Parts: sequence; structure tokens; C-alpha cells
Amino acid sequence: MDVSSRRIERVKLGELSGSLGFLLRLAQLRAFEEFFSDRGPRGLKPGEFSVLWVIARNPGIRQSLLGQRLMIKRAHMTKLIRVLEDLGLVSRRTPETDRRAVELTLTAKGRQAVETSSTEFFSYEETTGEPLNDGERTQLISLLQKYVGLREGEAR
Repeated sequence: MDVSSRRIERVKLGELSGSLGFLLRLAQLRAFEEFFSDRGPRGLKPGEFSVLWVIARNPGIRQSLLGQRLMIKRAHMTKLIRVLEDLGLVSRRTPETDRRAVELTLTAKGRQAVETSSTEFFSYEETTGEPLNDGERTQLISLLQKYVGLREGEAR
């Protein structure tokens, strides 16, 4: 049964209510529930959009580096890139200098998908985070960037 469709009774969580990992997991579940609701953007899934967005900003990025930065396991990254390649959104290239590496770029169709999806994705993102006010949302984003190790310059 969908969590949002039933009333949540008071449940004592004890020390879990102060557990960062537990709270991050609940926050992720809530964000995904909202994303996949009727109010969320249509088209690309959050992971697919994130991968395409980062490739667009880093043409020729190595697949292994992309996976490390987005914390996607190697096997999952390989499957995801294969799907995006089959959809005609990404092209892979093996550089002559390192035959083990794979460099990724967006195809014209991939660039169009990012452009089309980004407006809807980021417009939706502006509404994410209720019941936080703007200052609290900004503070949470800043703290999470610090927590996951985003350094100055990586945000843009």
C-alpha cells in the first residue's frame, strides 16, 4: 500500500529519529514518491537525467569517473549507459591512449533530451522540500553538498 495514501499513526522511533542515515533514507523515499507522483516531471528518471546532465557539462568524461562522482556502482553504470546508448542519447568512445577507458558524450538527441527535460526537472525541483521555507531549504542543500563532498566549483 502506498505510504501517502494512508494515515501515519504515531510510532516511537527512539534513537532512529536522530540517525542521519535513517533520516536521509526517509528523505530520499519522500523525494522519489513526490517525483513519481502526478506532480513530478515526465520522461527521464532522476538517475538518467543526472547522468545525462553531467555528461552534457563534461563532454568526453570517462565512464568510471562519472560513476564515482555520482556514486553509481560499476555494473549499474554499465547497464545504464548501455540503455542510454540504445536510446540514442549517449555515445561511447574508447581512447587510443587507454583501451580500458570509455569516454562518454551526448548525441544530438541526448543534448535535446537534456534541454527539454532540464526545464521541467529544475522547475519541479523548486517545489521540492516542503514544508521547509526557502532559507531552510537553502541551508539543507548547503549542508548536504558539504556532507557528500561537493567542493567549490563542482556545483557549476
